[in-house]
Amino acid sequence: MMRTICPDLARRLTITRQRLAGPRPPADSVGMMEVMCDLGYLQIDPMRVVERSHLLVLWSRLGRYDPSHLDALLWKERQLFQDWAQATSIVLTEDYPIFAALKRSFATGDKPWAKRIQAWLEKNKKARSDVLGQLRNAGPLSSDSFKVKFAEDWRSTGWTAGRNISMMLTFLWAQGKIMIAHHVHGRKVWDLTERFLPEWVSMEELSDEELLSRVAQKSLRALGMGSTTQIEQHFIRRCCRGIKKVLARLEAKGLITQVKISDDKRLWPGNWYIRVEDLPLLNRLTAGEWEPRTTLLSPFDNLICDRKRTEQLFNFHFRFEVYVPKAQRKYGCYVMPILHGDRLIGRIDPRMDRRKKKLMINAVYVEPDAPKSEETGRAVATAIGELAAFLGAEEIVYGERKPREWEKLLH
Repeated sequence: MMRTICPDLARRLTITRQRLAGPRPPADSVGMMEVMCDLGYLQIDPMRVVERSHLLVLWSRLGRYDPSHLDALLWKERQLFQDWAQATSIVLTEDYPIFAALKRSFATGDKPWAKRIQAWLEKNKKARSDVLGQLRNAGPLSSDSFKVKFAEDWRSTGWTAGRNISMMLTFLWAQGKIMIAHHVHGRKVWDLTERFLPEWVSMEELSDEELLSRVAQKSLRALGMGSTTQIEQHFIRRCCRGIKKVLARLEAKGLITQVKISDDKRLWPGNWYIRVEDLPLLNRLTAGEWEPRTTLLSPFDNLICDRKRTEQLFNFHFRFEVYVPKAQRKYGCYVMPILHGDRLIGRIDPRMDRRKKKLMINAVYVEPDAPKSEETGRAVATAIGELAAFLGAEEIVYGERKPREWEKLLH
C-alpha cells in the first residue's frame, strides 16, 4: 500500500533535506560541500541590500562562517563552479556531465532564436576564433581585455545591443568552450574549459535518459518529497521534458517511491515521490526525532524558490518586491522570511548599512496564525542577532513596526 503522510511531516522532511533542521554542518569547506551536495545549486544574485543571496543561503544552514572557504572551493580546489541552473548559480563540479549535456544542444535546431545565434556566430567566425586564441595564449581574461574585431554587431532591442564581446563570451560559455575562472571587483574572468576543470572531472557524455534521471534525482534529494511538476522545475527546468517516464523508470528500479499527502480533509492532488534512500529519515521524523531551528531565509533561498510549492506546503504567500514601486510594496524591498521549526511564521524587512556597521530592521511582520509567545520572539531576536554577527554589524536598529508581543525583545 502507498504510504500516506500529513503536511506537517512533509514539511519536516523538506526542511531537514534542505539542511535547515537537525545538527548543523560544520561551518567550513566540509560543511559547505555537505550543503551543496544536498541542495544541488546556489542561485547567484548581485544585490547586496543585506548580503549576496548565495552567502545568505549558506549562513541559514551553517551559521556564522568565513566566505573565504567558498572562494577556495570555487577558484582553488574547483570542487564548485558557476553555470546556469535556475539562473546563474554555483553548482557541483562532479555534476559537470549534466551541464555538458545541456551545452551540446545550445542554439541547435530550427527555432528562430537558435537560427539567429547560429547566423551571428557564422558571420563572426574569425572573432570567435580570436577570442578563443587570446584566452589560450593570455588567459584568464576579463571581457575588457579582449582585442577583437567583429564582422557584424549583435542586434537587439534590449541592453545587449552592440555588446559584441559580452555576447560572444556568453555564447561560448553556453556551448561549453569557456568557463568563469574567478571574479575581480565583481567582473567575470574567463578561461578555457579544458584549462579550468580539474583532471578528476568526468567527461562522460550522458544520454537524454541518463540526463533526465540525474536531474530528477537531484531535484528530489533537495525537495525531500515532491510532485511531478516540482521535481521537473526545481533544479534545471529547461531539460525535463519526458519527466513522467523517467520517474516511472526510477520507481521501477526501486530508487524512488510514491507517497500520498493528506491534510485530514482531502488528499493533495498529483503524484508525490520520495527517494527510497530517505525513507529511514521519514521514519525517524514520524517517530518524533525532529531538531527544529529558527533562522532567516534569503528571498532566493532554495526552500522557497518555488512560490507555488511554498504556498501549498507552508500556506505562506511570498513575492519579491524589489521591482515593485515603493508605494505599492506590501512588506519591503528585500524581505527575508522567518523559518521557525516547520513553519514560516513571518518576515523581516532588513537593510545592512556597511558604512555605519548597522543592521537596519525596518519592520518585523508575523503571520496571523503564528505563535507570538515570548519564547518564539526570543528565537526570532536570536536569529536576527546571528545575522548581524555574520554581516559584521555592530548594532541592530529596529523600526517601529514589530509585533506588540515582542516589543521588549526586539529593541
